[in-house]
Amino acid sequence: MSNLVLYSIPVFILAMVLEGLWARRHREARGYERRDTVASLSFGLANVAVSGVTKLASIPFFAWVYEHRLADLGHTDQLWSWLVLLVAEDCCYYWFHRVHHEVRFLWAVHVNHHSSEHYNLSTALRQTLFTPLTGPIFWAPLALVGFPPVMILTAQAWSLLYQFWLHTEAIGTLGPLEWVMNTPSHHRVHHGKNVPYLDRNHAGIFIVWDRLFGTFAREDERVVYGLTKDIESFNLVTIGFHEFAAIARDVRHAPTLGAKLGYVVAPPGWSHDGSSKTARQLQRATGA
Repeated sequence: MSNLVLYSIPVFILAMVLEGLWARRHREARGYERRDTVASLSFGLANVAVSGVTKLASIPFFAWVYEHRLADLGHTDQLWSWLVLLVAEDCCYYWFHRVHHEVRFLWAVHVNHHSSEHYNLSTALRQTLFTPLTGPIFWAPLALVGFPPVMILTAQAWSLLYQFWLHTEAIGTLGPLEWVMNTPSHHRVHHGKNVPYLDRNHAGIFIVWDRLFGTFAREDERVVYGLTKDIESFNLVTIGFHEFAAIARDVRHAPTLGAKLGYVVAPPGWSHDGSSKTARQLQRATGA
């Protein structure tokens, strides 16, 4: 997995250069901001380092589950097996991604990827520090039905590589592909803080999961990027840990044990007294 990503770095850099040139000629795009881009690239490098270490734990975990598999779908020399894996891994990614938006502690792990108020290919590299730790359980079902660790890691890598090109304003809608595939248009929605766009379009490769499970939104109004409460900081510690700090403050001031637990496991925005709202509450209130 790591090798596929590392070999792609020159392509990433070239694509960002070309996109930067495009943005200079399209002032309506947010384009690049030096400090924002440096922060994104820094998190990308940190993620590669963290992922390299966590693989030491996830590979034995997948191997252990594989040893106790209930089926035997994984055959590296069979095309049908890779095609089944393509779809199955993407379903696992959808639920991994969705749950990391809907459980506040997991949102704290994921939120730095959404913290930029810009949207460009460098944003794709603003990867999280701790999802390599919280993620493997979501892919364990693949090992349980018989896909060996090498196939799972390969599928995770191609999903990550596919998602790189989604982070751009340079590509509009793509016609019939919009019905099946995740596209830049769909993923722009996912990064929007517009109320109708909150917690929508969690897809990796196929947008069909969002359509099936009720989390799809079309790009209608212009996307405003960032968080509902932007952190307005380029400090890497602030970007990486601000939500953990916010959870700690809320738990400290919560009046009951139930409220304390709610500030950890309820959706982001939940409050015991209604002083703040979740994405679903905001959408119901505005009819979005």
